[in-house]
Amino acid sequence: MGCSGRFELITHPSPGLPFPPQSTLPNGLPPTSLSLEAEVKKQFLQDPGWLPLHDTDFAFQKVTQRNVNVESLLNCTSSPLNSGLAVNRDPTTGMLLDFTEVSLENTGLSSKNSLSLQRKPGPPSESLRGSNTNYPFLPGEINAFDLLQVPPGFKAGMDILLSFMRLVLSLYHQDAMSSSSPFSEGKKRNSLQNEKPEETKKWAIPVDISSPCENFHKRIPHPAFKWPFELDVFQKQAILRLEAHDSVFVAAHTSAGKTVVAEYAIALSQKHMTRTIYTSPIKALSNQKFRDFKTTFGDVGLLTGDVQLSPESSCLIMTTEILRSMLYNGSEVIRDLEWVIFDEVHYINDAERGVVWEEVLIMLPDHVSIILLSATVPNALEFSEWIGRIKKKHIYVISTLKRPVPLEHYLYTGNNTKTQKEMFLLLDATGNFLTKGYYAAVDAKKERTSKYAQSYGTKSTSQHTTASQDRAVWLTLLHFLSHRQQTPVVAFTFSRTRCDENARSLDSMDLTTSIEKAEIHSFFQKSLSRLRGGDRQLPQIVLMRDLLKRGVAVHHSGILPILKEVIEMLFSRGLVKVLFATETFAMGVNMPARTVVFDSIRKHDGTGFRNLLPGEYIQMAGRAGRRGLDATGTVIILCKAGVHEMSELHVMMLGKPTTLHSQFRLTYTMILNLLRVEALHVTDMMRRSFSESHRDTQAHEKRITQLKKTLSTLPRAASEGQLSDLLPYYHTVTELQTTRDILQRAILESVNGLKALSAGRVVVVNNKQHLNALGVILQVSSDSVNRTFTALIMCDKGNEEGEGNGGDSRALPHLYNAALFIPEGPCSHTVQKLKLQDITGITMKTLKIIPDRIIDNYHKRQQPRFRTEPPGQAISTATQELLRLAEANAGGIATLDAVNDLQLKSVDVVEASMRLRVLQDSLREFNCIHSPTFTEQFAKVKERMSVQEELDKLLFLVSDQSLSLLPEYHQRIKVLQSLQYVDSGGAVQLKGRVACQISSHELLLTELLFENALSPLAPEESAALLSCLVFTQNTQGIDRVLSVAQRIGELQRDCGLPQTAEEFVGQFKFGLTEVVYCWARGMPFAEIAQLTDVQEGTVVRCIQRLDEVLKELRQAARIVGDSVLGSKMEKASLAIRRDIVFTASLYTH
Repeated sequence: MGCSGRFELITHPSPGLPFPPQSTLPNGLPPTSLSLEAEVKKQFLQDPGWLPLHDTDFAFQKVTQRNVNVESLLNCTSSPLNSGLAVNRDPTTGMLLDFTEVSLENTGLSSKNSLSLQRKPGPPSESLRGSNTNYPFLPGEINAFDLLQVPPGFKAGMDILLSFMRLVLSLYHQDAMSSSSPFSEGKKRNSLQNEKPEETKKWAIPVDISSPCENFHKRIPHPAFKWPFELDVFQKQAILRLEAHDSVFVAAHTSAGKTVVAEYAIALSQKHMTRTIYTSPIKALSNQKFRDFKTTFGDVGLLTGDVQLSPESSCLIMTTEILRSMLYNGSEVIRDLEWVIFDEVHYINDAERGVVWEEVLIMLPDHVSIILLSATVPNALEFSEWIGRIKKKHIYVISTLKRPVPLEHYLYTGNNTKTQKEMFLLLDATGNFLTKGYYAAVDAKKERTSKYAQSYGTKSTSQHTTASQDRAVWLTLLHFLSHRQQTPVVAFTFSRTRCDENARSLDSMDLTTSIEKAEIHSFFQKSLSRLRGGDRQLPQIVLMRDLLKRGVAVHHSGILPILKEVIEMLFSRGLVKVLFATETFAMGVNMPARTVVFDSIRKHDGTGFRNLLPGEYIQMAGRAGRRGLDATGTVIILCKAGVHEMSELHVMMLGKPTTLHSQFRLTYTMILNLLRVEALHVTDMMRRSFSESHRDTQAHEKRITQLKKTLSTLPRAASEGQLSDLLPYYHTVTELQTTRDILQRAILESVNGLKALSAGRVVVVNNKQHLNALGVILQVSSDSVNRTFTALIMCDKGNEEGEGNGGDSRALPHLYNAALFIPEGPCSHTVQKLKLQDITGITMKTLKIIPDRIIDNYHKRQQPRFRTEPPGQAISTATQELLRLAEANAGGIATLDAVNDLQLKSVDVVEASMRLRVLQDSLREFNCIHSPTFTEQFAKVKERMSVQEELDKLLFLVSDQSLSLLPEYHQRIKVLQSLQYVDSGGAVQLKGRVACQISSHELLLTELLFENALSPLAPEESAALLSCLVFTQNTQGIDRVLSVAQRIGELQRDCGLPQTAEEFVGQFKFGLTEVVYCWARGMPFAEIAQLTDVQEGTVVRCIQRLDEVLKELRQAARIVGDSVLGSKMEKASLAIRRDIVFTASLYTH
């Protein structure tokens, strides 16, 4: 076929001649599409490479013979070119003159070898969650700014940050000129920018919200999001900060409107075409936020352990654990990320999961801004200062204590129709504590008890009440509240069984109208229509249906997840009038009520019973009062057994909420994930943690520079001839002084020591004024911390005021020279207050003295008009006695020995005492003390060494050696090396790579995998066995898992970790093994519930978490290359993913 359009059919080519060309077209024949049938056949039947190798029950494989192509396994990507061609043109005509080769930078960067944001994106399958072989992106402030400064293909770029700052400054400056308020935000910001960087040490900047924000609409003429109501000042200030792309920490009470800040950030990122991640501590909260934001913004996705909805959205909602794994696995989402919103930041106090927040905050790259939303915490500034310091960004702290709906707190003592109005106001809406109300409640309770006692005789009142008494109280209270139209009510009860009992006891109570009953019925039926027939008749569902129709409900972790959601939705519509809930209901789930009732103010926190902490009480009480519906919220504390102590109530209602504490700890997953990447060190992570935030490294660095400068200017002491042993002498003296301090402290803390140091005891005094002078103690102060001794000391005439010759104390001559001081001329005296350091010896002698007379006489003669009077009789006698003693023992006086005389027999004291003797003897052997220039040379050495010691101390503080977790880190590395997860050089081995894939109990699961413990089991059996990792209630155990756990536990103990092997093994509990086994084999849930006394909600949560473990193990098995185990885990996962346990959340539909 040619261009001319002439056809010629060639049937038999001439022998010997070449075959004519098929086409005269320059690029050959135009492409023709293959028939679809042939394509499908070739791809799916002839070479089914996508089919599993081992399962031969597939029909295709029996039909077709597989073509083996070994070379397809040898797949090697071509390496990138390191150079490219640049064109040289004539600048006037634009003619092409020449090509030159130019080298290209960063061509080989990929997610497997680089932390840079400029690396190539990975494959699409890894774009969301990343892969555990990827490097993470560079965490903020570990190195330099990583964004491109020059656009690709351009010769020059611009410093975006600088020009942006200039622009912002000029705008702020104009704004400040035009703004009506003299102290506008603009000026503040301007002055901040003009300060020298050294002076802006404070990273956390508190924002003033006391004055109204007047020019808000002028400063943001086109906001990214508009609300139908006027914003509060704190919301406006936060939005102004977001517009400037700053990070903020917003601390406010529940229902104050923190979500406004999150919504604005999401709208802003949609406007900028970037992404936002919203993290929450609880899965239930993630589901609720997903529904709320989906209705507001539309473009919202959800990622939790078992659900993944529209992951390509601009706003992603997830739990903090998932964000952590995305950061470690280098997810591509991080590139486009503008904001990360941390909701309920006070969750960082959670002992188990708090560390996740710290890891995420440390791992976030530089270009991501942070929004922290929290309940009111006292140390918001300190926490923000820490984040600012590790991220090198200013964090604007906005806290408000204002409640949109003020609360009134009452005590309730009623328990029958007669006493149903006994409700006493204890804390009014303005925050005044009313003792009058408290005493009225006590009287009401007392009156009833005494009436009972009069007729029936006294009976010991116990703290606990019976079920019938409880029922009477609840019926009385709820009649009273519904009569006053104070429903809906949330009743917080700190026990799941108590919740259920209380709800069941209200069988005679009906709080809903017939219209409401119909609405509840239809909603309930519609919500449960997704369940299988058998599941709809579960006892818990039947019971809850009856309760709900009467307007009563229960909400705790033992309730089925789908039921919990039905209850939450009905409650937010106002159809549930009374909700018995545990504390989890108050965690972030935004469901305000008219009234909150506390069944008790004591709870069990896993170790024992205690009163509620102020933070917990405020969080729960804050559920009372619906914004826009109620003028005030009512909080009622029931006094069932008796009225609580006033002090306890006062602390609970008005105490300080819990401060944010670091719960940072090392986990094997964290260590292995950081060891994978050479550029990141675990010590960096530890140094940046909140637990080490007290290390003010910058201040230390500054001081180190100063000290080094000082050290270089100080003269060196002579070190030849007689002075050659001056430095060893200094070290011996220093050691002697510390040993003496230990001994003196021991003497002071002992009874015998204090007896010896009483009035009348003769002591040897050495200080700036005196050298080996004798003195007598007159008085001992009663302050046990800084005890002082008033003593009469003899001295030379004229040296009473202490300019004196007390031997240069800096040379410490008394240490090698025990000769006592004897005055050269007439003997005089002085009365001084001595510290313990000044008394270098307690002699065996005591004098009979009259202390008060001596002190009075001495003080009298200090006055100018009595100066010339001779000393009184008492003083003269004492001074003469001291002089006589000194002359009799001129060479040195015998002193009391701590061990033999004062009977201090503890090991430390005996050792110190022996050490002291050895050191004192060794001092006399030094030559330097005989040198004429000894005193001044020793002073030089001392000055130089004191600077050197401070320098060494600071250098230690800024080094990794001072990290509190460093010893534990070395112990954990030792465990990993013994188990061959890392080699001696710290490189991660195959086992370590597998462990990275697993998020909890990583060592146990990896060991089971490598010991092949799961392969012989059927899928249902392995699922049942692994249930011990996710369940938290006790029963008998299974040998293989326990022996591996025992081995790991013992190894950790041997490597020095504090956890005992028994504690390590004890965390795996096999109570649900049978239940999971039956479930995996297809038994209906109604029958499963009969097998165990564990509540249905707990069983469901356990199976859901088990599914996550199975998925992780499947991935791990693939890394090892054990595809049989991989497919087994997949089957086990499929076997448990069914029916009511994996019903989709109502919030996501």
